[in-house]
Order: sequence, then structure tokens, then C-alpha cells
Amino acid sequence: MPKSSKLALAASIVGIMLATSGYAQQPQAPAAAAKPAEPTGQDLALNNTKGNCLACHLLPGDAKAVTSANIAPPLIAMKARFPDKKKLRDQIWDATKVNPMSTMPPFGKYQILTEQEIDKVTDYVHGL
Repeated sequence: MPKSSKLALAASIVGIMLATSGYAQQPQAPAAAAKPAEPTGQDLALNNTKGNCLACHLLPGDAKAVTSANIAPPLIAMKARFPDKKKLRDQIWDATKVNPMSTMPPFGKYQILTEQEIDKVTDYVHGL
């Protein structure tokens, strides 16, 4: 095969590769970025930069919550333990109000969680 034919074949192959890879296509406007979903109470509770409940608590009622932590009581039968959901919310907001020696972070007092996030975590934990 003559040298010019080899170059033409190589150029054709490169052209095909570019055409199928998307490099030869006209640039398109980026798709509108999807608004990220609001985190749920479960998302916040299991997030190690937010609620981080798994650092201290077992959550036997949640299949996503895998931990062997036993620093704090397991979060189970929470409606029976906290029939008044406001008391549970107060505990999450600042556990040191009831027990000054508590090792639980005061999520509201120190603004670790927003008020709305505390509400979501309270709803989630209360349902366990």
C-alpha cells in the first residue's frame, strides 16, 4: 500500500474515532442542573458531618444504619420512650439541659443542625 494511501486510511480512522467520541460534535448548552434533593431526617441522622447518630447509637429499626456503637442508648421504641415528641426535639437540640454531663452534642445550641434539620431528625428518630 503506498504511503499516501496509508495516510488517507489513518486520517479516515481518526475522523471516525473523533466523530463517534463526541469531540467532532458541536458543543451543546449544558443541561439545567437538577436541584439537589432536600436531605431527609434519615439522611441527616446518618450523615457523619451532620447528625452522626451512628457514632454513638444503634438504630436497629433502620437497615441502612449499620454500626456497633454502644456509647448511648439504642434508638428503638422512641414513641414509647418519648410520647411527647417535643421532649425528644429538646433532647436533640441540647441534651445538656436535662443532663449537664451528657456527651451528646447540642445540635441546636451549637448550630450543628438548623432548626428545620432538627425537625427532620426528630421526626425520623421518633419513628424508630
